[in-house]
This record gives sequence, C-alpha cells and structure tokens, in this order.
Amino acid sequence: MAQQASAFITALGLGKPAVLGWSMGGMIAQALAVLHPAQVSSLVLAATQAGNGKAQPVPPAAAAALSSGNGEAILSVLFPDDQAAAALTYARSIHAYPGYYQAPESAEAAQSAAIAQWQAGKDPAGPRVSKLAIPTLVADGSQDALVPTANDRQLAALIPGAALHLYPDAGHAFLMQDETEFAAQVASFTK
Repeated sequence: MAQQASAFITALGLGKPAVLGWSMGGMIAQALAVLHPAQVSSLVLAATQAGNGKAQPVPPAAAAALSSGNGEAILSVLFPDDQAAAALTYARSIHAYPGYYQAPESAEAAQSAAIAQWQAGKDPAGPRVSKLAIPTLVADGSQDALVPTANDRQLAALIPGAALHLYPDAGHAFLMQDETEFAAQVASFTK
C-alpha cells in the first residue's frame, strides 16, 4: 500500500507533501516515509502504532467490535461513551457514502493480514521507522479503545524528535471529534 501511495504522489505531481495517516493509514504513512523518504516532508501519525513488533495489541473486545459489521459496535470503539454527539455526527457523515464500512471479504482479509504483519514487526519497513529523520507528530485520543496510548508513547519515542499529543476525553476517531483543534495543530505543524 505504501508503494501505491508513492505512485499516487508521483502521478499527481505532489513532490514532497506532508503525509497524514490515521489508524492503518498511519502504518502505511510510516512505510511510505521509510521506503520513499524523498516523497515525504513531514508525518502526522494519528491513532496508529509502530511496526517493530513491540506494540501492545488491539484489545480483543475492541477488535471484535470493529470486525462485527455492527455500526453501533464500531462507533463504540471509535468514540468514548460520553462523546455521543461526535459519534452521531460521524455516523451521519459516513452514511452519505454508498457502501460505507463494506468491503469484499478478500480486501478485509488482506487488510487484516497487513496489519498483523506490521504489528508483528514482519513488514520490512516497520523496524526501520526509528531511522526516520523528518518532522513527525504522533497524535491520538487519550481514551483510544483500539490503540493503547502506550503505543503512541512508544512510537513517538522511537522516531527521533517526534512530538506527541494526546487529546483528552477522545478516542480512536479523535481527529473527527476534535477536528477544529486537530486541523489547526496539523496546519501549524506542517508549515
């Protein structure tokens, strides 16, 4: 997927953009920066984890909810319980897209396999993330049910000079919950 992202950057003639990746997208963004450093000016890694095999796994209950296909269960792991308004806004916005949260079983299996390989440190790019030499912001919600905050701290400590920001009372979808503050932080960071 990092190779596809690289080809996309090239096809659009983007040069060396700032790259933001959320969740699995953060894993892909890390691999892109390792494999194609000339294409990434800075990284924003949102609610993701290192690919060195040392990250804490997704808690089993959260993984089951996410893979259940049940919209309410999925929202329950994306937003803390007391953030119902943010969850509702998110749910309403994704309903505007046909086929949201639906993918062929083969795509879901490939995605799960790629995540497992990254988490186990078996993706060749994963262990090389500590060699990155670009400005990096690691951000997440302090109550992320999918990515334990210990993983955010580990990732920020792994990348030289990386900044860490945890949004209070926010979950895995913190960037939708605290979108105004996060967008301002990203804009300031990527100047």
